[in-house]
Amino acid sequence: MILNQVTVPTLNVELSIAFYELLGLKLIVKALPHYARFECPGGSTFSLHLVDRLPIGNGISVYFECDQLDAEVERFIAAGVEFDELPTDKPWLWREASMKDPDGNHIILYYAGSNRLYPPWRIGQVNNE
Repeated sequence: MILNQVTVPTLNVELSIAFYELLGLKLIVKALPHYARFECPGGSTFSLHLVDRLPIGNGISVYFECDQLDAEVERFIAAGVEFDELPTDKPWLWREASMKDPDGNHIILYYAGSNRLYPPWRIGQVNNE
């Protein structure tokens, strides 16, 4: 199985389109007011689906990996994006920054390098080289 598509709920597809285009996703389907789909670098897709109300709880967390995390965060700050957390080194060996999309979903920009697939504690993995 290959994870290829993630869909998140939104109360306003048009507002969310602008946010995700700012993040660099390429809009490929615009079926307003109910749906939009983006192509992500690497070929996966990400979509927005209009809902009457958002799920109860803490929302959804979506992670986007950035090779130049700090530079990307600075670019977004210059464009007016507010972050909940600026780039920080985490104990799981990733560097992360977090923000919220227009619907309050958690958007985490991160850089993990080889630690994404090959952390030192990977099950059944002695060495990734």
